[in-house]
Amino acid sequence: MERRKAEAQEHGYVLTPFGRRCYVPGIKEKSAVRRQYAERQAINAPLQGGAADIIKQAMVRLPRALHEAGLHSARLLLQVHDELLLEAETHEAEAVAEMARNVMQAAATLSIPLVVETGIGQNWAQAH
Repeated sequence: MERRKAEAQEHGYVLTPFGRRCYVPGIKEKSAVRRQYAERQAINAPLQGGAADIIKQAMVRLPRALHEAGLHSARLLLQVHDELLLEAETHEAEAVAEMARNVMQAAATLSIPLVVETGIGQNWAQAH
C-alpha cells in the first residue's frame, strides 16, 4: 500500500498489473482529507483496474471465439463489473456458457487460478 501511494506521489498515476495508467488527481493536495482520498484511490486502482483489464480482454476475444465455434445465435449484450451477459438460442446455451467460461478464464495469466462461474436462465435474475 505504501509503494502504491509513493508511486502515485512520484508519477501522478499508478499502474494496473497489465501496465495501464490510472491517474490519481489530488495525490499532492495540501488538504489531508483530499490527499487521503487520493491515497485510497492509488491503493485500489491497480486492483480494480486490473479486473477491468481482464474483463475487457475477455470481451474483445469472446465474439470471435463464439463465431469460430459456430455459435452464431450468441451475442454479448452487457457488461456489469466482472460479469458478461450474453443472449443465445436455448439449444446453444450450454455451449455458449462453456465458451464464455473458457475465454474469460484464459483472458489473463495470474499467479492464482482465474475461476469463472456461469449461469443460464430466461433472464438475468434466473441466470444468477
